[in-house]
Amino acid sequence: MQVAVLTFDGFNELDSFISAAIINRCRRDGLTAYITTPTPTVTSMNGVEVTGQRSFDFIPEADVVLVGSGIKTRDVVADDSLIASIPLDPSRQLIGSQCSGALVLARLGLLASIPACTDTISRPWVEACGVEVLDAPFHAVGNIATAGGCLASQYLGAWVIDQALGEAAARAVIHYVAPVGEKENTVERVFSAIRADARQPVAPL
Repeated sequence: MQVAVLTFDGFNELDSFISAAIINRCRRDGLTAYITTPTPTVTSMNGVEVTGQRSFDFIPEADVVLVGSGIKTRDVVADDSLIASIPLDPSRQLIGSQCSGALVLARLGLLASIPACTDTISRPWVEACGVEVLDAPFHAVGNIATAGGCLASQYLGAWVIDQALGEAAARAVIHYVAPVGEKENTVERVFSAIRADARQPVAPL
């Protein structure tokens, strides 16, 4: 399976790189993440210039698309031609957003009927799109997931691995990257977050 981590100019390094690095721990199992950019190079919010591994032409081929965040996301959603270059299909793709990336999903109409997570700065902008924002780090409904807060990118990465390769693979990766002395606690915290929705009671018919 191939993962496109959409990374725009002004991107947040934590948001794009953490999820990509976690997912790429599974390359031997056929799950690979690529930094996917609208232009050959993009510059982060802290001035780090990165060459994209894939262009946006790759998006329709990807099995998973994660939309990163940054300081220019509101410019992204205001650019009709750029938004038109992001064809997402939740019927066959896993789709996730990190922090202000929720604005992109909202602009594409993917959050019309589901609540979302985002960072505290982006929250009022996402709410202005008519989306209910949760006070939580991660939320998934079907093939769509959203994460809020830079370090919630570990939840997004774990969710992708869990969905693609299963719980054992995701637990192994999170255990590997977790701080020494905190490994078991980190694994349980991550799975508590990505499994939270599954524990919600189902309303009777």
